[in-house]
Amino acid sequence: MSRKRRIGMFFVLSALLAGAAAYMLWQRYAGFADAPVAGIEAGETLLVERGDNFPQVLRKLRAAGVRDGQDVEWQLLARQIGAAGRLQVGEYALQPGATPRELLAAMRDGKIVSYRFTIVEGWNIRELRAALGKATPLKLETTQLDDAALMQALGHGGQHPEGRFLPETYQYNRGDTDLKILKRAYDAMDKALDRAWNERAADTPLKDKDEALILASIVEKETGIASERPQIAGVFARRLKLGMLLQTDPTVIYGMGSNYAGNIRRQDLTTDTPYNTYTRAGLPPTPIAMPGADALRSATNPADGDALFFVAVGDGSGRHVFTRTLGEHQTAVREYLQRYRQQRQTPAPTPVPAQ
Repeated sequence: MSRKRRIGMFFVLSALLAGAAAYMLWQRYAGFADAPVAGIEAGETLLVERGDNFPQVLRKLRAAGVRDGQDVEWQLLARQIGAAGRLQVGEYALQPGATPRELLAAMRDGKIVSYRFTIVEGWNIRELRAALGKATPLKLETTQLDDAALMQALGHGGQHPEGRFLPETYQYNRGDTDLKILKRAYDAMDKALDRAWNERAADTPLKDKDEALILASIVEKETGIASERPQIAGVFARRLKLGMLLQTDPTVIYGMGSNYAGNIRRQDLTTDTPYNTYTRAGLPPTPIAMPGADALRSATNPADGDALFFVAVGDGSGRHVFTRTLGEHQTAVREYLQRYRQQRQTPAPTPVPAQ
């Protein structure tokens, strides 16, 4: 065999070996990129912080239990999918069964872990702040602030905080603060209240948006049944027009504060506070809870009718009986007491007759 031919054969064999090696490397790489990684436990997360480069993120993956793939394979994959140098700051879920391609794509696209915090309809400000204090991993900035300082921090100094935060579910990410959640909830309530007030009934007895918020908070506390809220609001609107006392227990309870032990006594109804609507005419000075959007709409657009009284049915459903006259109301109260005794087999508390 001539020397020239031997050289040609050498290059052919070298090319074939290189091709085979590249194919085997590609097969191994492809199998790595799309195979579920081992070592991840449910609930694991990875935090990409500002300034982290790819080797640092890879070390965090290793620390989280990921052993699959050589570093060079992770780097090749990151370049292939455009993740190298483009990993976004945030917290990422490490789901068991995820592939390296899926993990890096999530960090490239910023698919960070979201948490949820729900403000429940009818919560008061104390309940809201207590729930925020238990929310994790929310950063707490308001725990040392009293209500006045809290409103100052939100940019609404001098305003009472009760009722000012819209009950909804708010998403947040690791690193967000309770102040940020409250700012979003305040703005959401402001918009919802504006919308309800702009669509108010022409004959509303309410003077302004603040009064609408106060009445909505009372409606929210009086019933958990959505279909009843316009009727409840209608009773209170007619009472306001007639100059009748509202006589609503939730305002009395709010005015009692920490003295409320789960039961209203007759002396509580006759003890005057700014929130006792049995002793004071008109609306209380502030909201008594966080009303939802439905309660806001009911307060500004109450149902038509002539009912001036309502009392619980007493059958455990939470529904109410609406009546027009004091006599009809007293009959409904007697029926309520009878049902209550039958269901509980214990003496029922005696409601104070409406006046």
